[in-house]
Amino acid sequence: MAAPCGRGALPLALIALSTAFLTYSALLSSRSFPPLPSAAASFPTATTTALFSSSRRLATGGSGGPRPFHTAVTASGSVYNTWQCRVMYHWFKEARRQARGAEMGGFTRILHSGKPDEFVGEIPTFVADPLPDGADQGYIVLNRPWAFVQWLQKANIQEEYILMAEPDHLIVKPIPNLSRDGRAAAFPFFYIEPKKYEKVLRKYFPENGGPITNIDPIGNSPVIIQKGSLSRIAPTWMNISIAMKKDPEADKAFGWVLEMYAYAVASALHGVGNILHKDFMIQPPWDLEIGNSFIIHYTYGCDYDMKGKLTYGKIGEWRFDKRSYENKPPPRNLPLPPNGVPQSVVTLVKMVNEATANIPNWESYAAE
Repeated sequence: MAAPCGRGALPLALIALSTAFLTYSALLSSRSFPPLPSAAASFPTATTTALFSSSRRLATGGSGGPRPFHTAVTASGSVYNTWQCRVMYHWFKEARRQARGAEMGGFTRILHSGKPDEFVGEIPTFVADPLPDGADQGYIVLNRPWAFVQWLQKANIQEEYILMAEPDHLIVKPIPNLSRDGRAAAFPFFYIEPKKYEKVLRKYFPENGGPITNIDPIGNSPVIIQKGSLSRIAPTWMNISIAMKKDPEADKAFGWVLEMYAYAVASALHGVGNILHKDFMIQPPWDLEIGNSFIIHYTYGCDYDMKGKLTYGKIGEWRFDKRSYENKPPPRNLPLPPNGVPQSVVTLVKMVNEATANIPNWESYAAE
């Protein structure tokens, strides 16, 4: 069955086989889009939109030597995304300092607002164009794969591996290159269930691609992957994301994690397997301890009563929820959780507080 993506939808077979950079008009026929750069285009240096770059040539060593990776985070330029990026970058720098470089290389915030902001001098930033007006259909995450396509084509990324991270990631300790033997390293999400949605996914991952279990339960982040592999995956990820969003059945099935499913499908189509690392990150309040994890992902709200009991789904007497700060950054020195709250949540709040205490001009930014 063909995906009901409307007039001009990209044929499934072409999605499955193509490694070329495709134009938007193949998916969205009612608009005029700029063509993607040629896959063979040469970019010896970053374009003028790369306003600040921390990439640097690092020795790769022999077969057992270090394999540096570049950390990339996409952001919309909203207040909400921006304060998270500032905190995230603070802890990236601290982890890299602790590691004395090691395999943690450069860092880039891929800003898909189409224009620089006041923090390009603070955070290494590449400015990408957003999708044309209305093309994201109210789902701003569709800009993420398009932003990665632009960055991979235009920026001078010196590391041979890339860690795709997100603004709401706190790096707890230095991250090694967890990928091996051509396979990426990824975190398995319990809510990415390819088998459950096989009927829908077969529109994008046909039977000749193999069993549906070839699609790993992952999103694009956190993932450590070879730069060449990501360069092949990214345009397919972009096109499948747009196609799924235009498909009422897929849009209803996948909702806010649609783009994550699209990445998992694109990775499978290009034969890039993933080593699943449950210890890659934790997600409070459900994960109680830091353990051996590298990242705290604070996507869920943390609500507790004053006795330290979780009141999820009900605003607690004490709470930390990033969505409380959509229009204004959190203040410095947030109150710590009451006794009895798990280590993961306590650590999260302490790390946010330490970052905001040390980031210059945090209070002046918060006052804007």
